[in-house]
Amino acid sequence: MHPPDEQLVAAYLERGDQNAFRILVERHQERIYGYLLGMVRDRDLANDLFQDTFLRVIDAMQRRRGSYTQQGRWVGWVMRIARNATLDHLRSRKKWQDVSAANDEDTGASFWDRLPDDAPAADEQLHRLQQSDWLDECIDRLPPEQREVLLLRQETELTFREIAELTDVSINTALGRMRYALLNLRRMIDESKKKQPAESQAL
Repeated sequence: MHPPDEQLVAAYLERGDQNAFRILVERHQERIYGYLLGMVRDRDLANDLFQDTFLRVIDAMQRRRGSYTQQGRWVGWVMRIARNATLDHLRSRKKWQDVSAANDEDTGASFWDRLPDDAPAADEQLHRLQQSDWLDECIDRLPPEQREVLLLRQETELTFREIAELTDVSINTALGRMRYALLNLRRMIDESKKKQPAESQAL
């Protein structure tokens, strides 16, 4: 009834089955678009990047020169293309700063290696944070590397291993960025809530 992604990919690659490709796009479009919108905060631009992403996907699959292989998840491969399209745009606008490992506060492997992988707990925290009206504004204020990991996890549901491979960092670093993002979001939201009573009294 619902063929897996790899079966649809094979149908498109082997037979040029356009319906199979359409199903793939419809199945994952919300997740991919959600990531793009979270990164650029502009619906028109996110639409443009979405189209650019799938033009690159089609070109790579038709020419059989893409990085996708049958051993990897198709959506993870598409997310790499979406990320590259986004970074190309942000770099062209000089809005993205690459953070070197030497200056990255969350690359302390010796610290993160000692911590258990509590991804479910992190996801639960994020779900609670989503109830906040300030979440979008707070996400915008996160450092780029933290914001990206959070969006990849929130919007695309990639595993931390897949996020680590996509962003070319260790799993510990990906987890660290997620934890710092959650800590920073909680701090910013708490600060916003503390300001509300004072602002209400001023009115």
